[in-house]
Amino acid sequence: MLVAADKGGRKPAQGIVRQLSQTESAYQEARRLLRNRTVERFTTVSDGLGLVPYTSPSFVERWLGRGLLRVTSLGQVFSTAMIWILGVAGGLGVLRLLLLALFARAHVRRLERFRTGAPWMRDTSGPVTVLVPAYNEEAGIGSTLRSLLDSSHRELQVVVIDDGSTDRTADIAENMGDARVEVVRQANSGKAAALNRGLAHALYDIVVMVDADTVFEPDAIERIVQPLAHPAVGAVSGNTKVGNRRTLLARWQHLEYVFGFNLDRRMFEVLECMPTVPGAIGAFRRDAVIGVGGVSEDTLAEDTDLTMALWRAGWRVLYEESAVAWTEVPTSVRQLWRQRYRWCYGTLQAMWKHRGALVGTGPAGRFGRRGLTYLALFQVALPLLAPVIDVYALYGVLFRDPWESAAVWFAFLGVQIVCSGYALRLDGEPVRALWSMPFQIVVYRQLMYLVVIQSLVALLLGSRLRWQRMKRSGTAAEQIGGPVPYKSVPMR
Repeated sequence: MLVAADKGGRKPAQGIVRQLSQTESAYQEARRLLRNRTVERFTTVSDGLGLVPYTSPSFVERWLGRGLLRVTSLGQVFSTAMIWILGVAGGLGVLRLLLLALFARAHVRRLERFRTGAPWMRDTSGPVTVLVPAYNEEAGIGSTLRSLLDSSHRELQVVVIDDGSTDRTADIAENMGDARVEVVRQANSGKAAALNRGLAHALYDIVVMVDADTVFEPDAIERIVQPLAHPAVGAVSGNTKVGNRRTLLARWQHLEYVFGFNLDRRMFEVLECMPTVPGAIGAFRRDAVIGVGGVSEDTLAEDTDLTMALWRAGWRVLYEESAVAWTEVPTSVRQLWRQRYRWCYGTLQAMWKHRGALVGTGPAGRFGRRGLTYLALFQVALPLLAPVIDVYALYGVLFRDPWESAAVWFAFLGVQIVCSGYALRLDGEPVRALWSMPFQIVVYRQLMYLVVIQSLVALLLGSRLRWQRMKRSGTAAEQIGGPVPYKSVPMR
């Protein structure tokens, strides 16, 4: 744009340099200036107004400008991708919560029908063999055996399989002073091998497999074997509770056991797709276990592997929530990581091993299409996507509307707290444990997500993981007899 200056070098009047909105007026003004003989020369806007004139940018400046444009474009792409991933992850999370609440209610109604009497149910009061594989468990083996021997189910054969312990585990078991306890020693071969050795010594048709760090309610054995009265049932999962709840990390695991594990099992029973009978407490038909080849050593999650094998063989697997066992959980992040890494890695191995159940028929097909699909969606895909929710919440606080982002995050937290409160109520636990849940979501669940990511990467890369044993302190029974004892429910 050109601006006129008079002979005296003075700047044009303000009315002349003013920008006009009408094109015609600007044209007429330009003609008048061109015909004005007093105008000596024309100059640029920068010179006329005393501004620094425009100069061509250097290579570095152009490079920085293009970089800024690309970063801006990437930010828009990132924001769009995050919204889509957030939608998928949030949808899966809400769907899981709704499924858990819906089927937990259905499980409660089923129990109410059982308590009014089921024509096919009868009491199972025959003798039971309890297998206790143990490796360096001197801290807790005494409490475990005493709780078993004090069981209301008196006809017991307790077989302790000492798997090459280097401490006093076998000596403590042998000195219990009860003829029902039998100790079998073997070189260290792993838990699966120890259980198979115990099966060879089992005298009775019903076998209960337990961990050597678990303490049992007096009626736990009697209750867990009752569903085996039905001839189609091959295994029953008990209700594992956290006994050592003194630390914040242990309280977080307590919430996970009640909400993440036991509420899942209620749903799995209704859908007939229970993927795992936990090693802490589970009842089996001896013939069913032997029929699938015993306890497999192919995976690091021998309990999950065995349960899936039973489904594929046509057996049903149930959950007995009133059969309560108190277990000791890790009290350090390192121990927790090692334990969950093994669990997750072993579960992925078992899922791949039994993927053929997806095209099976009968109980095997139901388990495959329901159980394996659920595990793939909510225990593999969801943990991979779930961190996006927290990342996007932080992104929204920093770069978008912080109040909107906070509202979404707290709404999701509120739904989880309600569902967790319902799970605690069903399990006879005090709801005051919910105070630690916001911190669990921020810290603990991120750790669990990382465990899933590491396990999946290790499996895809073909890495081999060794058995990781947790150091025991014998504190599984801390909660028994405490201020909030377990509230027993009638047997079904």
